Amino acid sequence: MATISLEEVRKIYAGGVEAVKGVSMDIADGEFIVLVGPSGCGKSTLLRMIAGLEEISSGTISIGDRVVNRIDPADRDIAMVFQNYALYPHMSVYNNLAYGLRNRGVPKDEIDRRVKEAARILEIGAFLERKPKALSGGQRQRVAMGRAIVREPAAFLFDEPLSNLDAKLRVQMRVEIKRLQKSLGTTSVYVTHDQLEAMTLADRLVVLNGGAIEQIGDPISVYEQPASTFVASFIGSPAMNLIPVSVRDGRATLDSETAAGGSGLAGPDLANGAGYTLGVRPEHFVPASERPAGPGDLSLTVTTTVLEPVGAESYLYATIGGDSAATGTVANSAAPHVVIRVPAAARHQPGEVLSFTAPTDRIHPFDKATGKRIPR
Repeated sequence: MATISLEEVRKIYAGGVEAVKGVSMDIADGEFIVLVGPSGCGKSTLLRMIAGLEEISSGTISIGDRVVNRIDPADRDIAMVFQNYALYPHMSVYNNLAYGLRNRGVPKDEIDRRVKEAARILEIGAFLERKPKALSGGQRQRVAMGRAIVREPAAFLFDEPLSNLDAKLRVQMRVEIKRLQKSLGTTSVYVTHDQLEAMTLADRLVVLNGGAIEQIGDPISVYEQPASTFVASFIGSPAMNLIPVSVRDGRATLDSETAAGGSGLAGPDLANGAGYTLGVRPEHFVPASERPAGPGDLSLTVTTTVLEPVGAESYLYATIGGDSAATGTVANSAAPHVVIRVPAAARHQPGEVLSFTAPTDRIHPFDKATGKRIPR
């Protein structure tokens, strides 16, 4: 096992395109870090630079006590698991697991020990004589992980390893990867664009946007205290509601002139006249009949557009404002939209006007110009 350290790491391609913009972070020994972000944010490029498969333009990468900028991938003491498995189709599972060790001159009895131990951990002992074509997608991914395990590396690097699996298998393999990493205690860096996958696996999340780090933190902290509107909208499903407002006379008012605020949110950190974006998670709205708006709470009247049942709960999609519902039409499509979690038994209809409140401690103010969170 080993620590991994990045200091001002950059990647600039021909033509001056900067894919990774001065990323710095320290990964502790045995930690499971997940790099998450949309396509093109630089997460796979960053992983490949750690692996040595992509040359860095500037900065320093250290694995353990070694700076590895100029060290070949094979000598960095890391093992990588790819999304396409990369198994040799003509070899048995046993030989796929053993191949890299043979190339390194590991003694035969040690190879056998490592292969059988990896097969035991991953529960693939019954498949050792099979060829990859005789395995399911989940079994192939276990073999790919087994090939990494037998290396006994200082760190595992995962490049979207579950993206080729169906939804049910992805859930199963998430559990397996988490269990495996905790059991082995090996430092791991995992890349995904799936924020649910990131939340369930990570000790810490690294949220990337446009080649730069937006936020680093444990999953719950990132979810509950997003550093920017980008993080707020990317982490969470459904995403955090982002409502554009201005504060006037102690009252939060929608930019579209539709009334939005109860007693308002004006205070030392929210000056009158300034433009803000207020963030509220779908689960933090409460029917106004159950919780009348108090000091600092946000009060909303909404017009229902769609009710989406998802099993144990439902999500209400609505537009802010209720005036248009009086004529039996759906609210103005230009008005801000919100998503609100409601009980599974809810039977709201399109055009129905409803009122909700959000408690002040569940409201996240962001600077409208920069998108950054405003401390309260």
